[in-house]
Amino acid sequence: MLTPQDDLIGHQAAAPFACAGGGDPRFTERYWYTGHPIDGTELLLDLGLGYYPNRGIMDAFAGVTVGRKQHNFRASRQLGDTPLETTVGPLRFEIVEGMKRHRVTLADNGSGISFDLTFEATFPAAQEKQSFRERHGQVEEDLTRVAQFGRWRGWLAVDGRRHTVEPSLWWGQRDHSWGLRSEMRTDETRPPAATHKNFFWTWSMFQFEETSLSIFLKERKPGLPMYLSGTEFRRNGDGTVSHREILAASHDIEWAPDPHGQSIATAEFRLEFDEGPARLVRMESLPTRFYLKGGLYGGFKGWNHGDDRGALHSAHDIWDLDDEAVRAAARTLSDHVVRLTSEGATGWGISEYGVAAGYPLYPHPQRFPAL
Repeated sequence: MLTPQDDLIGHQAAAPFACAGGGDPRFTERYWYTGHPIDGTELLLDLGLGYYPNRGIMDAFAGVTVGRKQHNFRASRQLGDTPLETTVGPLRFEIVEGMKRHRVTLADNGSGISFDLTFEATFPAAQEKQSFRERHGQVEEDLTRVAQFGRWRGWLAVDGRRHTVEPSLWWGQRDHSWGLRSEMRTDETRPPAATHKNFFWTWSMFQFEETSLSIFLKERKPGLPMYLSGTEFRRNGDGTVSHREILAASHDIEWAPDPHGQSIATAEFRLEFDEGPARLVRMESLPTRFYLKGGLYGGFKGWNHGDDRGALHSAHDIWDLDDEAVRAAARTLSDHVVRLTSEGATGWGISEYGVAAGYPLYPHPQRFPAL
């Protein structure tokens, strides 16, 4: 199918833009952002967009956790003849300057969330190692991802209150991924829900004033990663930025006595690099987190990423994160705000993590689903 996009240069295959990844319906391109104040205020913004050219669908979400309440907005549209327009209903994403400045806006809507925010990069973007996985001779995942740190400015309104967002206080992170993505299915209302065994993983983004670290670790046995990708950026005295790659990572985690799911209390990560000394990072989880099922990760109440919900569809809700039933539906996958110490400096960031039954370490949280 031809679209106005085909009048632009940039084709990557002998096919219209509406066909990507050889036509595989799993081909997905996603944006993800988080932002949070670093003064201890229990507030977290989470948002993202998914583009499914071979399904003709774009969906997006925005959510804000305030204390123990999570406010969610979700929307989906058919691509029609505007596949390049990164807007879904009232939610819009704009790349003002690639790899440097992005703008996200959410106009007034029934969720009570609205904002006009600009993300300004503080370090270069880092490309992760290709995530490639086969099972029974079939490609299950073949994904490219880049991650970047930044600061936010603008305003955010939620729960009847408007917040001024200043870069000195609001730190954040983003990623952009594209390729064949394995489908996550954890929606109990749309069986079968996926189960996972014998692994630990964390995808964490740690930011300090002068350095930053992005880490993606998956392992079935401690110290033997099945996937490890990570980059450290360091701002030098002359204003240049250097980087080095993570070659090995070990962890020592204390889990919180969470009655409803998996929650890290504190952790230590020892990181080794392709050059220079190793680095120890201590992580303390703060109370605020956003459960990503609010943005349809894994599916929620029969609606999953990339589903065709019609020309335009939206929904919103508010979750009580102390409610056992809510936590059971939300499962474990979340963006957890963390405070960090390393090399005498204090930093902040986001950590996603999980441990599945059968992994040799950390047996206590394994009674809850890992995703």
